[in-house]
Amino acid sequence: MTGLRAYLDYNASAPLLPEARAAMLAALDASANPSSVHAEGRLARRVVEEARAAVAALVNGKADHVVFTSGATEAAATLLSPDWKMGRGAVRMSRLYVSAADHPCLLNGGRFGADQVVRVGVDGNGLCDLDALRSALAQHDRAEGLPLVAIHLANNETGVIQPVPAIAALVKAAGGVLVVDAVQAAGRLPLDIADGSADYLILSSHKVGGPLGAGAIVAASDLMMPVPLVSGGGQERGHRGGTENLPAIAGFGAAARMAREKLAGAEAVRSMRDRIETAVLELAPDAEIFGRGAPRLANTTFFAIPGLKAETAQIGFDLAGVAVSAGSACSSGRTGPSHVLKAMGFDDNEGALRVSVGERTTVAEIDMFRSALAAMLQRLHGRATQAA
Repeated sequence: MTGLRAYLDYNASAPLLPEARAAMLAALDASANPSSVHAEGRLARRVVEEARAAVAALVNGKADHVVFTSGATEAAATLLSPDWKMGRGAVRMSRLYVSAADHPCLLNGGRFGADQVVRVGVDGNGLCDLDALRSALAQHDRAEGLPLVAIHLANNETGVIQPVPAIAALVKAAGGVLVVDAVQAAGRLPLDIADGSADYLILSSHKVGGPLGAGAIVAASDLMMPVPLVSGGGQERGHRGGTENLPAIAGFGAAARMAREKLAGAEAVRSMRDRIETAVLELAPDAEIFGRGAPRLANTTFFAIPGLKAETAQIGFDLAGVAVSAGSACSSGRTGPSHVLKAMGFDDNEGALRVSVGERTTVAEIDMFRSALAAMLQRLHGRATQAA
């Protein structure tokens, strides 16, 4: 908590870690171009490669299979491409299959045309419909190209965790390629790209306490990669052109190192999430907590209270010193239910509130949340009584 404010929006962006800030400041002093061969350039290159190793270690990957990008959105746009290379040969992906509850950076299809994107439904908890995916892949025409499947590991709004091993089995049986958006899962769930599930992972620096403006693709193998989205001077082994953002990458690396250590604190984070949900249900027994019937991230709750408009409540919380989100931060400004809720079959609510916590969340912050919600509901019920 900073001053009189409570920050409960970790899924939008985790607060910058002191270790990441220190690494960024140190990198500013190593301001040479990492591609230069002189001593200053080699120092900058060492910073990049140390960060690359740290990001790889976070997912049990290989450092030379990590490609730095400007963020997860660029990483997704790079991977979601019909055009790939295996050595000097071309590989064609003819269809992209995504979950209807995926993040917009996957739903938008990257470099695929709209007619090449197949959206697979989810159940009432937001879990991918495996039968629908199996059926869609069975109808895929391999003569046109390979199927590319992209799915989030953990939903950014509900925190629901997808059955990636089961999805991976279906993709492998269809001879396809699986891209997993692990942005919300990194630092909150153990990740292992060597377990044979995901072919590619997408990561984001600022979700694990690093700076904004850095992300990564982690590949299980370097045999096949998409045609670059950003071409230039051959940086990132030709997979992403442009001089590396040294301070951001250094901060990302430091945050990745800390994220591995944070995994041990998951239960403490869960207790904060549970405290929030207890407060919500005590104050509003008719509240709906979405995805509660499925495995979820320990830090996330997404709920709606009848009669309480999410956008209005978000403003009310902010005025009370509490930062929460009305769904995804990437969809700020929208009103009504999110596309995630619509995919889950909830069409008639007035939006939902996402509260997400982290290892630095305190009981005092949760108490601020409870007090703010109680005051909001008291005003809401007062207006309802007057109207009656």
